[in-house]
Amino acid sequence: MAAILLACGCVPALTGCAEKQVRAAAPTAPVANEAVRPMTTAPDTDAAPPPEQVAVAPPILPVAPTPAPPVAIPATKPPAPRKPATEQTPADADAAPSHLPAPRISPQLSPGDEAAYQRKTSEDVSVAENNLQQTDGKRLNAAQSDLTEKIRSFLLQSRDAGKNGDWARAQNLAQKARLLSVELINSL
Repeated sequence: MAAILLACGCVPALTGCAEKQVRAAAPTAPVANEAVRPMTTAPDTDAAPPPEQVAVAPPILPVAPTPAPPVAIPATKPPAPRKPATEQTPADADAAPSHLPAPRISPQLSPGDEAAYQRKTSEDVSVAENNLQQTDGKRLNAAQSDLTEKIRSFLLQSRDAGKNGDWARAQNLAQKARLLSVELINSL
């Protein structure tokens, strides 16, 4: 009996733990055998046969195509290159002005509104000119000198617009000159 107990005790020691045992995977059936197996489901007997397709004959093309019309190349000289616009003859210079006047885009003013714009323009021009006269003889820094140039430019543009009858623009420019002249006086 001791031999039996010894044999029973040695068996687990020799085989090892059940968790550490390596086992081979079960063999799988080869794929080739599946094609050999008989079909176990019945085919669909309610299906209609595919519709017959009628072969359509290709269209018949004419045997000899018509040749393309010949392309005629005119036998003329290419036009002479044009002279640059800067090279004008004296006759052309007298006929055309050196620059075209800018188109006049201004609102149509009633006579009353036009008179009001003229009055306001002359008031703003006189204020700006009086303020510019106050700077005569004074030493101006760079910013003040720049302001005086801008004021003079606005006054000149305002006078030109007034001569052309564009009183809305003339008044706008005179107002800018007046506002800058007030700023100039305040900076002195």
